[in-house]
Amino acid sequence: MAHIDVSGIDYFLSDGTQLLNGVTFKVPDGTKTALIGPNGTGKTTLFRIISGDLTPDEGAIGRSGNMGIMGQFVGQVRDDSTVRDLLVSAAPPALAAAAREVDESELAMMEHDDEPTQMRYAQAVVDWGDAGGYDVETVWDEVCMAALGVPFDRAQHRPASSLSGGEQKRLVLEALFAGPDELLLLDEPDNYLDVPGKRWLEDKLNESKKTVFFISHDRELLNNAAGRIVTLEPGINGAGAWVHGGGFGSYVDARADRNARFEELRKRWDEEHVKLKELVNMYKNKAAFRSDMANRYHAAQTRLAKFLEAGPPEALPIEQNVHMRLKGGRTAKRAIVAEKLELTGLMKPFSTEVWFGDRVGVLGSNGSGKSHFLRLLAMGGTDPEREHVPVSDVEIAEVPHEGTVKLGARIRPGFFAQTHVRPDLLGKTLLEILHRGDEHRSGLGREAAAGALDGYGLAGQSEQKYESLSGGQQARFQILLLQLSGATLLLLDEPTDNLDLHSAEALERAIDHFEGTVLAVTHDRWFARTFDRFLVFGSDGRVYESAEPVWDEKRVERAR
Repeated sequence: MAHIDVSGIDYFLSDGTQLLNGVTFKVPDGTKTALIGPNGTGKTTLFRIISGDLTPDEGAIGRSGNMGIMGQFVGQVRDDSTVRDLLVSAAPPALAAAAREVDESELAMMEHDDEPTQMRYAQAVVDWGDAGGYDVETVWDEVCMAALGVPFDRAQHRPASSLSGGEQKRLVLEALFAGPDELLLLDEPDNYLDVPGKRWLEDKLNESKKTVFFISHDRELLNNAAGRIVTLEPGINGAGAWVHGGGFGSYVDARADRNARFEELRKRWDEEHVKLKELVNMYKNKAAFRSDMANRYHAAQTRLAKFLEAGPPEALPIEQNVHMRLKGGRTAKRAIVAEKLELTGLMKPFSTEVWFGDRVGVLGSNGSGKSHFLRLLAMGGTDPEREHVPVSDVEIAEVPHEGTVKLGARIRPGFFAQTHVRPDLLGKTLLEILHRGDEHRSGLGREAAAGALDGYGLAGQSEQKYESLSGGQQARFQILLLQLSGATLLLLDEPTDNLDLHSAEALERAIDHFEGTVLAVTHDRWFARTFDRFLVFGSDGRVYESAEPVWDEKRVERAR
């Protein structure tokens, strides 16, 4: 038995802004329930309240069953943690605590090999066994083979940062589904997964008997795996929740019907309000000349007061207003020319040409080198000219390669980083970033900056620092910077991963009107439909072209 009961949750931000307003819903036992809503409405905050990391200002959380949690950080691990650390992060609390004690006592042994330290280590090993550590290592062995293709004893000390985002996600998801927890809380589990990985996740969700509550913006995943959908809908006083008891296939029509009913009910309420006020005014005027009208006047006043006390019907949710505009500009006809390009240790040599105006999807499994290819282009290719310097200060790691890839005249690459890591933006508010400008884009006056942010649905975050934004808000802000920078070549690494449904559609429209060339690494099956051609990084190390998206490439065959 595992369920979640969310009752009347209010939550206020540190500046006094109300983020959540009376959020109420249930996640019944055994269901697969998705949480959706515009970026910044509080989905991750609500997850942290359910998990106990945050305390709500009002309301209560009830739940049953042991809970396993996967946070947003999985897929973005770039610190010194190992594969073992990732697995420990997904383990039950008692097991995780025993694992940390083993690690700490081992480190202590390296520094002080005295009897107390040895005794501490011996006790830690005993506690690890009592907590079921040796049994779970057998499970982790299967998990590592499934996610990474190598056993646990070979993978455990490998840096987590050496894994692709999708490999990190798959590893933790495998562990959670194989683990003992009856209730899973998954924050955007499909991010960074390739399409075979997403199909695997869909199958796991459908087959598992666990109760799963997950955040996702992937329309196909929602359609294939969510039996119920909870929507956080923004309002004047914070977001409330609406529950659709069916899947995504019926969600859009159900929401449209619901909003139409709200609109009709509000219209009728307004009409009745006007009539009651007119009635009160009429009896007030008559009572001034006729004493027998006084009782009717007071009765009309009472009726109006009761009507207002009951209040209007539920208000229509505030619709997000996102209008992305990517301008671009004319460039040479041949935008990108690759000749016998080999991404060292990743892909065999390949040659290709990309022409001005092309929309090229870059497809393939995780770890195949797609992001490396985009980073090489973002750096200006091999031996870049001054005009090919990237139009942002995003840090781009060098890409070892052989052969050449060159950019055409007037090509200015604009790079969208998959992980949103932007040290150059840390500690600055959005208004400050736009107002100051940099060597790639002019600064904007306060009014112009505010207008630009409003077009991307970020007006309410203008005084927030970049690092405090949600993943989707950071994504929209990065795209805004590309708009202002004058990029003529867009290099987008999983741009829709953190975008809500409305923002993803806005990006699709912006790309359609962009005067320039677009290359995008994506595993978004909806988004890929908007591209003209595809570069596929195959499992055999070949890079080949396809007129249609290819989603069934397996993990690249290489020594691991």
